[in-house]
Parts: sequence; structure tokens; C-alpha cells
Amino acid sequence: MNSEPPEEANAFWAQKSALEQRFQIILDRVTPHTTERWVFTAVALLIYFIRVIFAQGWYIVTYALGIYLLNLLLAFLQPKFDPSLEMDMGADSAEDGPMLPTRSDEEFRPFVRRLPEFKFWYSATKAIVIAFWCTLFRAFDIPVFWPILLIYFCVLFAITMKRQIRHMIKYRYIPFNIGKKSYGKGSSFK
Repeated sequence: MNSEPPEEANAFWAQKSALEQRFQIILDRVTPHTTERWVFTAVALLIYFIRVIFAQGWYIVTYALGIYLLNLLLAFLQPKFDPSLEMDMGADSAEDGPMLPTRSDEEFRPFVRRLPEFKFWYSATKAIVIAFWCTLFRAFDIPVFWPILLIYFCVLFAITMKRQIRHMIKYRYIPFNIGKKSYGKGSSFK
């Protein structure tokens, strides 16, 4: 049976809950500061790379981190609703791609990411912290010939991004707000 008194178990869960609430408060406070969050993540990644370069090890961990970050980037660039699947399910003309609504009974759906920016940042930062934690233990330092891993990652990145860019061109969507009009605060549009 359980040898731990109920008071100690309840105290443990109360402490855990309090820590989770504090962490959530911190996340809520940093959410609107997009640039600062990404600068922090870039600095953390730079520190991680400096650690790996000077220690001359943990190349498998670095490769795994790179693959994970590539998957996050792809999910960030892809729409939540894949236009290629919607086209196959019965569009009028598949070669024209998705169009803006032309009749009042059609619905316009703006670009919605499969992975939102905040979740992308949070997952990437968490992965970098875990990878850095792995560099503290020699058990994760598996000897490999790192140039092969680097070449393989670069080829994988190039092929994957080429395929993603072709998909974006074919279905005419842009996952960024570059060049799009904004009617927010300070705009003269009324």
C-alpha cells in the first residue's frame, strides 16, 4: 500500500500546482513580446552551439535538435487546412488553386497556421533547453563522424524546403505578413 501520509502527498500536489501556475503567469507575460522571445531563443541556440563546438561532442543530440526544429518550421509554414487535400475533395478547377470568395454564399478563410507562432517558439525553446541539458551527460555523447550528419541535414533541409516552397507557389499562399496591408493601430483607414 501507500506508505506516504496523505498530508505529504497533498502538500506535494499543492506545490506542483503552485509552480505550474507561476510558470503559466510567466508565459502569459512574455506572450506579447514576440521579438524579445525570439532573441532569447536565438541566444540560447547560440550558447548551445558554442557549448557543442568547444566540447567537440554531442553531435547526435545536435542532429536530433536540428531535425526537430526543421519539423517545427515546416508545421509553422503549413496551413492548418491543407489546400491540396481540399482540392482533391471536389473543387471546381484544381489547377486554379484556392480563390477568394466571389459570391456572398462563399466563405473566405484566411491563412491559419498548423502550428501557431507561440507554440513554435515554446517548443523550439524547450527543445534547445533539453538538448543543452543532454550535453551535461557523457552518456549522450555518442561518437559519430559529424561531417556526414551535417551534409545529410543540409541535403534534407534543402529538399524539404524546396518541396514546401513549391507547395506554397502551387496553392498560392504566403505564410508571412510581408507586403500585406495592415489596418491596425495608427492606420488612417476608417
